[in-house]
Amino acid sequence: MKLLGRTGVKVSPLCFGCMSFGGDADEAASAQMFKAARDLGINFFDTADQYSKGRSEEILGKLMRDSREDLVIATKCFNPTGTDLNAKGNSRRHLTRALEASLKRLQTDRVDILYLHMHDPLVPVDEAMRALEDMVRAGKVLYPALSNWAAWQVQQAIGVQEASGWARIQAIQPMYNLVKRQAEVEILPMAQANGVSVFPYSPAAAGLLSGKYSNKSGEGRISTNKMYTARYGEEWMHGVADKFVAFCKQRGMHPVSAAVAWVAAHPGVTAPIIGARSLEQLQASLDSLKIEMTPALWNEMAALSRTPPPATDRLEEQKKG
Repeated sequence: MKLLGRTGVKVSPLCFGCMSFGGDADEAASAQMFKAARDLGINFFDTADQYSKGRSEEILGKLMRDSREDLVIATKCFNPTGTDLNAKGNSRRHLTRALEASLKRLQTDRVDILYLHMHDPLVPVDEAMRALEDMVRAGKVLYPALSNWAAWQVQQAIGVQEASGWARIQAIQPMYNLVKRQAEVEILPMAQANGVSVFPYSPAAAGLLSGKYSNKSGEGRISTNKMYTARYGEEWMHGVADKFVAFCKQRGMHPVSAAVAWVAAHPGVTAPIIGARSLEQLQASLDSLKIEMTPALWNEMAALSRTPPPATDRLEEQKKG
């Protein structure tokens, strides 16, 4: 088990992401995956109010009714939840309403972790942090968290909280995988320095690292969803994926299992967030726990991809070392 920030709360080495619930996975498939995760000892589940327009939270709420006290539940808010002009963002108005709606869908009186899903340039960080503090004091949120925030933004938030004596950010959720390694530059070191847990999403790069898009011929989110096409459509990324899949085949590893294990092995990572459309697809991610990711193996895999330059951009000094 791993520790959630500085809280003393123990979470499983994998977090199950419920983004597919109510969308790519119907209730029956969602129930199968939930059971498989629980049977393996996973106690940490992640969702968001925007996933399938709230259906993800509703389905998770039903599935966890008999085991709520055994689980660590995280959800997120920021994205639009309605057509109203103010039904989005990190204003106190939206956050409080979004949380109440999430609690109803999840059929619980509190969430263990609440992420602000994105940074909101319209809302001063102290205003957003005070809104989280009020939720913590009301007992409806146990631990504040941030998703998709830059390292300096997280540090600013922590500074405001510490200066005010408020409940502190305990977790962050960045994108991180073999072709998206920007988190290594400042996000992961910042989290380590502050004792903040890191739960990265997309460890298999939306399926790119599975090999299904070899020669760009596969069908899936990267080929059908503009957001994922933009995120993972660069030629060099597909080249890395091809090399990675070949590397895994030579060593008898499933590429998805290896991709998840690679993310999990970074010293700044607490637990990767895994997800799937079906129980069959999920199995490879669960099998990541069987891989012994030694430092040597991690470095071999890392060498297949581009190493991002250090924060100072003085790559020549890094090479000297």
